[in-house]
Amino acid sequence: MNSSKFEEFLNKVTSKVKSKQAHSLIKKELTHHLQELSHSFQKRDATKEEADDKAIEEMGNPFIIGEKLNHLHKPKIDWVLTSLFVIIAAISFLPLIDTTHSLPNYHFIRRQVIWYFLAVLVIIGFLFFDYRKLRNFWMVFYVSGVGILLYTTVFGYMMNGAQRWLSIGAIIIDVTPLSLFLFFLAWAGLLSKINTFNSWPKQMIVIGLFWMPILLYMALPHFMMSVIYFFCVVAMFAFSQVHKRLALKLVVANMVIGLGFLMILTITFRNSYVFTRLTAFFNPHKELNFVVDKMRDVLSQAGWFGNGLFNDRDFFTSAHTDFAFPYLVYSLGWIFGIALCVILLLFILRISKNAFKTKDLYGRTLVIGGAALFAVPACWNILMGFGIVPLIGVSLPFISYGGSMLLCYSAILGLILSVFRQKDIIEPTIESFN
Repeated sequence: MNSSKFEEFLNKVTSKVKSKQAHSLIKKELTHHLQELSHSFQKRDATKEEADDKAIEEMGNPFIIGEKLNHLHKPKIDWVLTSLFVIIAAISFLPLIDTTHSLPNYHFIRRQVIWYFLAVLVIIGFLFFDYRKLRNFWMVFYVSGVGILLYTTVFGYMMNGAQRWLSIGAIIIDVTPLSLFLFFLAWAGLLSKINTFNSWPKQMIVIGLFWMPILLYMALPHFMMSVIYFFCVVAMFAFSQVHKRLALKLVVANMVIGLGFLMILTITFRNSYVFTRLTAFFNPHKELNFVVDKMRDVLSQAGWFGNGLFNDRDFFTSAHTDFAFPYLVYSLGWIFGIALCVILLLFILRISKNAFKTKDLYGRTLVIGGAALFAVPACWNILMGFGIVPLIGVSLPFISYGGSMLLCYSAILGLILSVFRQKDIIEPTIESFN
């Protein structure tokens, strides 16, 4: 190969490509084409130098090629997903108009404006960040997540039966969303290299790492966070390109441990608040199902067009948080409720679709985990409104009031948008694309 001639050709091509990140990918692809053409001409009795010249001539004008590749390999913004986020963010202010809160409406609306201002900054920050720089710090993220939960278990504030708040100056925040985000980053990095855990000691470490956060969330206790974490890691594992034999070992081992874990939980937390809520769900005659009955009564009176946001209904104190969905349906009707479900479904489907547009395994793992982090609480929150699943404190992503969870979701969305933005300018790392 006449490398100097090829290099000169490739430099002319990439001079028209604005994205510096895409240069390496473009040079790799075009070099492969040039070598194939050169070998083809050499088989027709051309000398190597003549074959290289003909290969370059066959490729065409490098500047025109560069202009075309510049269009194909430039960073892109997922405007569809961004538009859906804006719509959902606007809907989040509707439950705050309710007049039944203990504090004036403007108090919540003002704080929600501040939280969303910070959320947009977080999204933009992660959008323009090269997410691949996070891949090798999975152990740091994991240890940080465990450290935060252990610290909170000892020094955290107890509120509503759970010890998951820390005081930072004059602000008291729920730190579990931060820990969930750290575990999400940790597992995305670990699973992108899961096949290197090919010995029994390493596999035992992976199993231990998986169950440790669940134990800590249950100790707080925060049952819903352990459920979200569980499905997030399972979803990422399912698409991690783990070797079948290793996958079988890990699945069987975790199923055995999981059964033992459930038995221990049943015995240990028999008298806990969470256990009482769960048993009440399966026993319709318990008094604790008062809230479920009330929500069903509320939904039955919603009608197609609702009763208005300024209705006189004695609603739940959590109408702007955990019960935002039934409140919106009662106030704005079933047409709005169905539309809201469709918007959330499109939001999650759009994220899931984006996962398979990137050729980077780490990026795909991040997006799949992100989709699970949105899908699990959204589905649980809506089904909880219908009384189909137990009543557990869980927010409706981007709609329920609460700054900590909003910033967590914003960071995840920012990373998802970052993966989409760079999908055409980074080199493939997924085996099927090589």
